[in-house]
Amino acid sequence: MTDKEKAIAYWKENVKYLVGLLVVWFIVSYGAGILFKDELNTIRLGGFKLGFWFAQQGSIYTFVILIFIYVRLMNKLDKKYGFDE
Repeated sequence: MTDKEKAIAYWKENVKYLVGLLVVWFIVSYGAGILFKDELNTIRLGGFKLGFWFAQQGSIYTFVILIFIYVRLMNKLDKKYGFDE
């Protein structure tokens, strides 16, 4: 596999990870905070309705967790294609 082919395969896999993680973040932030809030508001978390909590805090926590997941995935991807330092 040439360097150019490795770079193209690396980028395709990177974009696949990005799209997947962004879909999860969209579902949590938009879906849980807006679309499914009425169903989630029947559950309480720390005294607050769960739909409200996701709209205010849950999407932020999810985003931070997804950052750590992305870092781990990219470290594995770098090793796979020989781009690690």
